[in-house]
Amino acid sequence: MKVLVAVKRVIDPYVRVRVAEDGTGVITKNAKMAMNPFDEIALEQAIRLKEAGLVSEIILVSIGEHAGQETLRKGLAMGADRAIHVETDATFQPIQIAHILKQIADEEKPMLALLGKQTIDGDHNQTGQMLAALLDWPQATFISELTLTATTATACREIDGGLETIEVDLPAVVTADLRLNEPRYASLPSIMKAKSKPLVTRSLSEFPAAQIEHIKVLAVSAPAERKPGVRVDSVEALMDKLKNEAQVI
Repeated sequence: MKVLVAVKRVIDPYVRVRVAEDGTGVITKNAKMAMNPFDEIALEQAIRLKEAGLVSEIILVSIGEHAGQETLRKGLAMGADRAIHVETDATFQPIQIAHILKQIADEEKPMLALLGKQTIDGDHNQTGQMLAALLDWPQATFISELTLTATTATACREIDGGLETIEVDLPAVVTADLRLNEPRYASLPSIMKAKSKPLVTRSLSEFPAAQIEHIKVLAVSAPAERKPGVRVDSVEALMDKLKNEAQVI
C-alpha cells in the first residue's frame, strides 16, 4: 500500500512572525524555517503504519521554493522512501495545492493521502477536504487515532462535542490533528542515508489546473497590539471600567 504525504515549509512556530512594511505578506528572509507541525505528525503516522507492515511505500510531496527541499530531506531522514518537489516561487491557495496533489495522486495511485489538518501560516484548514472532493475519495479529518486494514481506515476524530469514530473505505484522505502522535527525531545515520534517497523536482508547468488564480490577497496586516492591563483599587472601580471602557457588561 502506497501512502502520499504532503508537507510544507513554514516559519518555525517558535519564531515571532513579522509583517512586511508594504503589507504584501510576512517576512521570510533570514527567518528560521521548519516543517509544518501538523504535516510532521501526518508523516510520523505514515512511518508508524509502515513499521507495522501496513504500508509499503511513503511518498512525500512539497510545493514551493527550492529551499523546500531541505524539508523534504528531513522527511526522508525520518523514514519516507522518496520525495516529489513541485518547485515554484509563487504562493498558492488551498484549491491550487489540492489540484497539484490530485494530479500526483492520479499518477502514483496511493491508497491513502495523509495531510496535516492545516498549516500554521495560512491556517486555512481546507486542502485535505478539497483534495478529497477532487479525487472523490472519502475523508476523515482532525483524527487523533488511526487503524488500517487492507480495505478500510478507522479513525477517531475530534469534533466540537467530543470524539467521533468513523470507518471509511480506501482509498481515502486523512488529516492529522495534534494528538495523533509525537513525531520522532531523525538519527544521524538516517540523515546521511536520506541524501541518497530519490527526490524528483517537477515544474509547475506540468500542473495546468493549479495555475488558475481563484483568490487574490489584497493586504496582510499585523493584529492590533493589546493595551497593557491596569490595577484598580476597588470592586466599584473595576465595574466602572468594565462597563464604560471595555463595554463588556
